[in-house]
Amino acid sequence: MSGISQAWDFYSTSGYRSAGSGISSDSFKSILSADFKISNKDPLKIAVIGGGLIGPRHAQTVISNLSTVLYALVELSSHGPSLARTLDTTYHFSISSLLPTIPLPDAAIICTPNHTHVPLALELISAEIPILVEKPVATSLPSGLELVEVARKANVKVLVGHHRRFNTYLLATKAGLPNLGRILAIQGTWALQKPPSYFTTPETNTWRQRVEDGGGVILINLIHEVDLVQYLFGPINLVSALQTGKGRGYEVEEGAAVMMRFASGVVGSFVFSDNSPSPWNFEAGTGENPLIPKVEAADGFYRVLGEKGSLSVPGLTRWSYDEVPGKEEHVEKGWGRVLKKEKLEVRVEDVPFDLQLNHFVEVVRGTEEPCCSGEDALRALKVCQAIKMATKNDDGYPIKIEA
Repeated sequence: MSGISQAWDFYSTSGYRSAGSGISSDSFKSILSADFKISNKDPLKIAVIGGGLIGPRHAQTVISNLSTVLYALVELSSHGPSLARTLDTTYHFSISSLLPTIPLPDAAIICTPNHTHVPLALELISAEIPILVEKPVATSLPSGLELVEVARKANVKVLVGHHRRFNTYLLATKAGLPNLGRILAIQGTWALQKPPSYFTTPETNTWRQRVEDGGGVILINLIHEVDLVQYLFGPINLVSALQTGKGRGYEVEEGAAVMMRFASGVVGSFVFSDNSPSPWNFEAGTGENPLIPKVEAADGFYRVLGEKGSLSVPGLTRWSYDEVPGKEEHVEKGWGRVLKKEKLEVRVEDVPFDLQLNHFVEVVRGTEEPCCSGEDALRALKVCQAIKMATKNDDGYPIKIEA
């Protein structure tokens, strides 16, 4: 049995069902292996735009994928040429120096400071180059809408890098939701402590100190969580928030406590901070980021409450008052009955960045629609902008979010 078939059998028997955002069962098969449907085609030539914190990770993913080759690195800082040599690829100072090359790259990945995403994307779209752009897709709704509209008119594919949609812990969570009955509430935490150098070294990283450049934990980190909870539970239509104290002296926020209401009736709370040592964050809990050590006992960065059971993530433990097979129960379902504990399975060997790139290959080939489109990403951005606005109220006053 092939690796593709084994992976699909695992998720289908685990109850996986895709929903929202366009991943069908067949397309999910395709993102599990880059040789699905394209084994007899030439590898895609991909340019990586940006050589900062995340750029080299994207580049290494491209290099290791059998269906892609690293065509070029575009990086304006002084370390760009040496990084390109390390990656054994061609170096360009800017997209304007890349575009005259023949042939052009088949696709590009944009992983630059947040405020540069839209102008760089527009340059590439003008050359009809499909793009994978890191989140946030934009730092403002008007600029994001412009990007989406220009891409639509040019018929250029845009995939937004909310790569956690491909995380197998997230897929297992989504598969397990039907067994919880009607979902009532979600409780989430994202907290860790970023080192001082994150904001200052190299000099190009100082954008993370500034609100106007898209800095701050909301647009850099919380936007991932917003995308995921909307992917799981549908659109958020109301938020309120209170900001934590700040200790670094920068203008950007460091954290907040958020209350959320979903259009489905689900309610939720989320506490987040980038200035507190903590194991309760997606990265440490799942081990998805090689720069952040995994913490095996870090259960409970998400807790989902349903009428028939509850689920903790990343431990993927389901709690219920279901009867234990072979054991006769004489107590009605409720607090008087011993809780049943079950563990959901997860394939930890599947790497989200790899699965995302496999999917991007299919998007560029025209065999799949983007799992996270520009429109999807704008929905997450709209919620994050509302949260930022709510933190400025300083009184927790709720803000409604129009569909």
